[in-house]
Order: sequence, then structure tokens, then C-alpha cells
Amino acid sequence: MKGVRLVPTAVPVVALMVDRLAGEPPPSLHPVVWVGRYLDAWTERHQPDGTPAVEVLQGALGVGVGCVLSVAAAWAAGRVLARLPRVVRPIVEGALLSTLLSERMLTREVLATDHALHDGIDAGRRRLAGLVSRDVSALDAGEVREGALESLAENASDSVVASLWWYAVAGLPGAAVYRFVNTADAMWGYRTPAWEWRGKVAARLDDVCNWVPARLTAMLLAPGWHVGRLACEARRTPSPNAGWPIAAVAMRWNVQLRKPGVYTLNETGRRPRSADVADVVAAVRRVSVAAAVAAALVGGRQA
Repeated sequence: MKGVRLVPTAVPVVALMVDRLAGEPPPSLHPVVWVGRYLDAWTERHQPDGTPAVEVLQGALGVGVGCVLSVAAAWAAGRVLARLPRVVRPIVEGALLSTLLSERMLTREVLATDHALHDGIDAGRRRLAGLVSRDVSALDAGEVREGALESLAENASDSVVASLWWYAVAGLPGAAVYRFVNTADAMWGYRTPAWEWRGKVAARLDDVCNWVPARLTAMLLAPGWHVGRLACEARRTPSPNAGWPIAAVAMRWNVQLRKPGVYTLNETGRRPRSADVADVVAAVRRVSVAAAVAAALVGGRQA
């Protein structure tokens, strides 16, 4: 198109820097908190009637309306950004994008879980309960670290790489819609009688949104590893995406990662140690930088 050229943008790098320096915004200003409130309100207004078709439609409508609202909010933010001086715009846009990332909170919580084990197994279990939805009451120290590493790997994709990927693809609207879908899946995408049908659309849409980011995250976490080996381990998990970054951690650090009764990755690996947790956290931070730089290089804007 005449008069248009694609140029790199500093926004993703600024976003990662802001997230690392400032962390999560206050709840009153946090887009993910707003999404959670919207989803809770929708659930209260649309109680299930036991008919699968109706519940799927209710869930689809809730996700559809939420996506439209996310695009509208990002579009409005873009209109405001367009009025700012060119030199200021990447800083403000980066600050907005940072609210859709969670690298600092994720890595700190994982390290805090490992450190809590020094105060006893109960302290470690309590800390892990804030990261995972599984029952932690009978886990030993090794299993607590396994759960922390699995959460770290999965959320490196969900909470960092995927948001940056969708920003590179479609700017703030893309990142905002992705974060809405991911949050909807986290709240609605359960295989339980109450949510099996209502959460179906959110879960399937999240699978689509995370297909590329999950595999990119795995390859960044385990550079040089044969994709076929990672795929073989990833298929042991029920998720089409989460298994990829988890398998990358298991294979690269030669640790066994398990969700009791569901899957075991790298069966011949050793139990993870505290040093492994620190090493993987450091690797996730490097992956975040690589993803931010890549998004900055390919996330062209009109100039």
C-alpha cells in the first residue's frame, strides 16, 4: 500500500521491562481482573439448564461478547495513543501491553514455592496451591517442585510468549483478545459436569490461540532438541499445547515431571532439585527476552 512501510517497534521490549520493574497493576486497573469480573457476572446471569446445545451457545455468546469488548477497549486505547507524541507512544503502549504479561509474578511465585519448602513440606504445598488447581495435600517435596516447574513451563507460554505473539500478529487488539480467551479458558474450561458444555468454546478457542506460542516456547526452552522427541513426550499430556513447554523442561533438564494419575513426562529422568527450579526460572526469563525482541522486530506498524 502506497505510503506505508513496516518498521520495528520497541513496544514489546518496553512491556517486558515494565512488567519486570513494576509487576502486576492494582486490581482496579488490571485488565485480567476486569475479564474475571465479566466472566463471573456472565455466569451468574446465565445459569445452566442441563441442555448441552444451550450451554454451548451460552458459553459461545459469552466469549464472543467478551472478545468484542476486548477489541473495543484496545481500539479506544489505540485512538488515545495516536494523539500522543511519537516519542512517547511506545512507552505508553508498552505499559498497556505489560498488563497482559505476567513474567515477574510467575517467576517470583515459582521461586517462592521452592523457597517455602525450606520451611517444611506444608509451607511448600500451600504456596504451590496458588499456582495449580490440583490437590496438593499429599505431595512430597519433589512433587511440589514438579508442579511448580510444570506451571512455570505452561505459563511461560500462556502468560508471556502468547501475549507477545498475538501483539506481533495484531497489535494491542490481538493481545487483548488472546488474554481474554486465555482467562475464559482458565475460568470456564473444565471437564466437569458444571462446565463441560459451557466452557467448550473457550477451551477450544484457547487451544487454537496457543497452538503456535506453545511450540515456540518449547523450542526456545530446549533449543537444538529434536522436535519429534518433544512432540512424543508432549502427546502424553491431555492438552494439545501445554505438554510442549513442559516436555521441553523435562527433556532439557532431564527431570521427571508428573501430574499424578494423568501423565508422566521423561520417565527415566531424576527428581527435580532446588537448583533445577532456579535454572528453569532463569531460562524462562531469557525466553521472555527473546520473545519480546522477536515481537519487536516483526511487529511492524504503519509509518
